Amino acid sequence: MLKRILAIIQKELIQAYRDRVTLVVMLSMPLLQLILFGYAISTNVRHIPMVVVDQSLDQRSNSYIAAMVNSGYFDVIDTQPDQAGAIAAMDSGAVKAGLVIPPKFADHVQRGDAQVLVLVDGSDLFTSQSAYSAANIIGEQQAIQVMTESVTPGSTIGALPQLDAHIRVLYNPDLKDLWFIIPGMAALLLQTQTIVLTAVAVVREREVGTIEQILVTPIRPFELMLGKIIPYLFIAMINMLSVLAIGVFWFQVPFQGSFWLFISLAFIYVFSGLGLGLLISTVSQNQRQANQLFMLFEMVGMVLGGFIFPRYTMPKLIQWVGDIFPLTYFVPISRGIITKGVGFSAVAGQVGALVIYVVIVMALATVSFRKRLE
Repeated sequence: MLKRILAIIQKELIQAYRDRVTLVVMLSMPLLQLILFGYAISTNVRHIPMVVVDQSLDQRSNSYIAAMVNSGYFDVIDTQPDQAGAIAAMDSGAVKAGLVIPPKFADHVQRGDAQVLVLVDGSDLFTSQSAYSAANIIGEQQAIQVMTESVTPGSTIGALPQLDAHIRVLYNPDLKDLWFIIPGMAALLLQTQTIVLTAVAVVREREVGTIEQILVTPIRPFELMLGKIIPYLFIAMINMLSVLAIGVFWFQVPFQGSFWLFISLAFIYVFSGLGLGLLISTVSQNQRQANQLFMLFEMVGMVLGGFIFPRYTMPKLIQWVGDIFPLTYFVPISRGIITKGVGFSAVAGQVGALVIYVVIVMALATVSFRKRLE
């Protein structure tokens, strides 16, 4: 019995050694995931991009802004003249927090009725939690500092100047987890469905021998790609509508934006995922390789695409790796339309990137398929 088992073990080792691509993927996948996740995963979010509306421009307002930046939790990347401009910057996803300081801030501090407004993007769970906590702490520290500076012999507590920080969470005022999860989950499930539906499409034809029958027809490689994609396109769109319906009607997640705008952009997103699945299928030697590449793309894409952890906290190199996944471009679109209710102009950058992605991935899939045929 032992000899028979050893013979099978020897056979499997030889077969694995001959399949060099699969062996390399199996050995490198854990190491690659550990390196990427080690840099990408962080629940303590710092350096939150912030827009500042300083309508006072005095020493006291500058001191408050400096306290926000010196905390390490906020980075000022934009300034706006009013609160509407700050909210517009937040709608576009360029910033995740905003600080609004009213006119004559120093005078209000002296009179004891000073207030600042901190805006927090509630569509991003970890960002909103970190920003909310940090803004509260900094507000308390500034209030204590103002009170300490104003203490004079014989003064009373009631006469001390006050400084209040009002924190307003936009889009998700109660910080409900589902309002953050459902839009991202819709994007993630769509990517999973689209890639897995086509990841084994071409390689399966090759393994069962039906690819030769297709090749004798006058069909061109690009036409074959489209023919492979279109049936799965309808399946993915039906799945997307099902996920959306369950999220809105069962879990009571409000849909703030235009439904038809979301459907139109989801169509482009689905097309990009199907194209990526076909590219995986054309470069794979067998279905096992295709499945391994799919699992690698799916897990890495989920972490680096911004589904859970904010991308701006990741190193630039890790962000560039995340750019190869369509999920990276659609998560801001999904949360922007569903949670924030933004229009096309706010997500135009992500839409343009997604269109370019579709063109590139389809071209690569077509070229790869043509080379395999030759």
